[in-house]
Order: sequence, then structure tokens, then C-alpha cells
Amino acid sequence: MKRLKKLSSLVVIAFSFFVLSACNNSEQPAQPLSQGGLIGQPAPDFSLTDIHGKQVSLSQYKGQVVVLNFWATWCPPCREEMPSMEKLHRDYQDKGLVMLAVNVDKNPQQAVADFLRERPYSFSILLDSQNVAQNTYGVFRFPESFIIDRNGIVVEKIIGARDWLTGPTFKLIDFLING
Repeated sequence: MKRLKKLSSLVVIAFSFFVLSACNNSEQPAQPLSQGGLIGQPAPDFSLTDIHGKQVSLSQYKGQVVVLNFWATWCPPCREEMPSMEKLHRDYQDKGLVMLAVNVDKNPQQAVADFLRERPYSFSILLDSQNVAQNTYGVFRFPESFIIDRNGIVVEKIIGARDWLTGPTFKLIDFLING
């Protein structure tokens, strides 16, 4: 009986500690648990080299709608969505859309060059061999994309491939471009 009473007391203490620790009354805002917490926040800036050797920063596109897409040449869903990305880019580039495809291959210069020989695309392809942008955005699944509005705010995070010319993502981009 005495043993049961001690066990019961320990359970009550442990439960009380759990409840009290869960009730955080601090004035600090909660930190996002994942990079999905970027939605509604300014898009973190980065600078990478494109496939032509030119330095490109995300911040240079403020005032335009940006589709920031992370991909790899070895990723079948990434390759599958690229034709619709190309069409979206061609249809909306004169209206203020920028398509930035950030490649995360280990040796991206050669991998991307080989890839583009077979499938040429006109949107910007950036090389992230040191995982700078990938780590900044917390990307670990491919493809993964972020829609950034004209004010530089992340408005959507998309995981997985899609047809960029239909559905809610297309409607969002069209709204951001045309109002």
C-alpha cells in the first residue's frame, strides 16, 4: 500500500510538471517548428551563380512574383513538372513572373549542362552545390517550391510536383500577377 501511494505521488508530480511546462507564459513569440513557418514572412535572401556564371540574388527580383523551385536532375517528379514550369514562365514573364529553379545536385554544373542539352529551358537555373539556399529554406524533399509575392513575402510552400498551368497554385500565381 505504501509503495502504491509513492507511485501515485510520483505520477501526480510528473503530470503536474508536464502540464506546467506546457503552459509557457513568456512574452517571446513561438518559433516556427519548420520552414513552413516562412509563409507570411519575408523571403530569406540568398545569392547563387546561374548556369551562365552570373551571380543572382533573390532580392534583385523584389517587385516581381517569384516561383522559387528546388530540384535535382536525378529527381523524376522534378523533371516531370518542368515543361509546365517552362510554359508558365513563357506566358507570364512579361507580366512580372520570375521562375528561379535552384538545382541541388552535388556537381551541378555538369549535371545541369547534360540535362539542358536534352531538355532546354529558358527560365533561370541557379546552382546550389553548397546547399546555401536549400538550407536557408529548409528544403529536403524534391521538388519543393515557394511562391513569393511582389513585396518579397512567401505566400505559399509547395511540396511535390504539379502541373503549374492548372489548379490552385496556378490561380494563386495568376491572382498575384493580375490582381
